[in-house]
Amino acid sequence: MVQTAILGAGVIGASWAALFLAAGHRVAIYDPMEGAEKAIGAAIANAWPTLAALDMTERGDPHAMTFHTDPADAVAGAAFIQESVPERLPLKHDLYAKIEEALDPAAIVASSASGLTLTEMQGGWRDPARFVLGHPFNPPHLIPLVEVMGNERTADGIVEQTQHFYEDAGKVTIRVNREVPGHVANRLQAALWREAIHLVREGVASVGDVDKAVWAGPGLRWAAMGPTMLFHLGAGEAGMAEFCARYTDSFNRWWDDLGTLHLDAETAEMLVAGVMAGAGSDEPAALAGKRDALLVAMQRATRPLRET
Repeated sequence: MVQTAILGAGVIGASWAALFLAAGHRVAIYDPMEGAEKAIGAAIANAWPTLAALDMTERGDPHAMTFHTDPADAVAGAAFIQESVPERLPLKHDLYAKIEEALDPAAIVASSASGLTLTEMQGGWRDPARFVLGHPFNPPHLIPLVEVMGNERTADGIVEQTQHFYEDAGKVTIRVNREVPGHVANRLQAALWREAIHLVREGVASVGDVDKAVWAGPGLRWAAMGPTMLFHLGAGEAGMAEFCARYTDSFNRWWDDLGTLHLDAETAEMLVAGVMAGAGSDEPAALAGKRDALLVAMQRATRPLRET
């Protein structure tokens, strides 16, 4: 059992807390918002059956947590700290200044930030040697991916220790080797979403049918393997070399025709209308429950194959 801390108990922080508890760790939680302690208790209770369905709670105790309104108290004695406060750089820098003196010398601090870069966040530390990016996909207790990154100011071995900690908790990690806005997975989904919106704006298909085209088509394959490996399989025994030879002209034509756009008010209104039409009478909580049930079922079904 490792002493851990969660800084920021919103949607992401609460999900991380549930995962760390399920992995058998003690968790100290900091959040200054009124009602946060009650909210995170409810969030952990809600996440626990999902984690149990994935056989991830054998080591865990959902009550092995404490709540704090001072971040320095929360990180005292913690070996691993996950920071998930709102993505406003002054807010993060202020938090880092408050906790740096209270940290154990061997503690690792990982930020969940998706929109800020590691270099930007390092500006809030006197010594950022043990501070890394640990960016999850929402919800962290359910989606395995974590993107981990250090740089020239990160101490040797810290990225590897961070990956080991996450993987011991059931996560799948990737190493981000060079800093770019949005890291890796966010950029991939942003590229797909841009073209999805373009297809709707051009009248090619509705919001609902574009979504359906993803989950019933390539999305199903992507849940098994990544796009490059799947295309390697797409040309039979000849593999990727033959695929490139066979489809170069087609892909170049498609890429040249992809849309370039920005998310403006008119586009947002179009998307809201499309989503509301697809959701029907289902409230977000019901849709989230359906999403979680599908994700649990898919992971349970595929886990034996991935472990062989």
